[in-house]
Amino acid sequence: MDDCIREEIRALKAYEVPSAEGMVKLDAMENPYRLPPSLQEDLGRRLAALDINRYPDANPERLKALLRQAMGIPSGAALVLGNGSDELIQMLALAVAKPGAVVLGVEPSFVMFRMIATFVGMRYVGVPLRPDFSVDGPALLEAVRRERPALTFVANPNNPTGNHFDPEAIDAVIRHSPGLVVVDEAYYPFADHSFLPRLLASPNLLVMRTVSKLGLAGIRLGLLAGPPAVLDQVDKVRLPYNISVLDQAAAQEVLSRPAVLQEQASRIREQRGVLAERLAGVAGVTVFPSAANFLLFRVAQASRVFEGLRHRGILIKNLSAAHPLLADCLRVTVGTPEENRQFLQALQDTLK
Repeated sequence: MDDCIREEIRALKAYEVPSAEGMVKLDAMENPYRLPPSLQEDLGRRLAALDINRYPDANPERLKALLRQAMGIPSGAALVLGNGSDELIQMLALAVAKPGAVVLGVEPSFVMFRMIATFVGMRYVGVPLRPDFSVDGPALLEAVRRERPALTFVANPNNPTGNHFDPEAIDAVIRHSPGLVVVDEAYYPFADHSFLPRLLASPNLLVMRTVSKLGLAGIRLGLLAGPPAVLDQVDKVRLPYNISVLDQAAAQEVLSRPAVLQEQASRIREQRGVLAERLAGVAGVTVFPSAANFLLFRVAQASRVFEGLRHRGILIKNLSAAHPLLADCLRVTVGTPEENRQFLQALQDTLK
């Protein structure tokens, strides 16, 4: 049966999601706050009344209108919804996967850019970031000129490094790219910069967002905004009924009261500053700047530190083997004040 599976697929390692049962879960950049009880009750009543024996709305215009309002999408831009950002990345790759077409990105960055390019049979070219994780603008532009990519992904803020990239360097990529440039703004609730204002001025620019980091990770819902002429073509590879009845209704109920998630995002941003300051005060730890809801830090013998934290009931992300630039790096999600306190205590105990 091995002969039936493509060689490049057999060479991949599946995306691993470790069990977090009984742990303080700080590994997946989730919002640590639950919805208020009153909103939970309203959501429960709405979901209970759904006709789950029927297929969902294939083109949920009301949900799209709420997303436009909540995220400030320009009125002239089209929207395509996906079952999370992962499906949108796959739809884009499928739409441009001509023989010999290239997907371009920076490294280290979101691992699904490379994995999905492999899934659809495209060649992925990664341009290394600088040692401080800033984008190497000249190297990226040279790769655009050399590779002529059909699709370029830029996560901004970047995952797993957390930093913003120089907008002028990204603008240059957009101007010189022969193909589509997708700016992934998954962490927009915690950042101060967006490419949405440039959307209508650049015919090859697309902006991708998700509600996962905002506080609805259990709802697999992402959006792609861009020129109608482009998204009309991308929409052709979208599977029918890709956003479930439950996900549509839950998103509409919560997004109709945006102040709830906005207030939670504000608390996360505040706690990010507190956690960064305290983490930087731990001897032997180097913390990198972040515009997201997580912090990347470097510590000697990171894998042993990771295991020590896990032994003490704290689950974070070990990135030390993910890319040479991430040697001895760990990533921690910003949690509640109590979760952050437990993490810091466990880290200090582990280092001792």
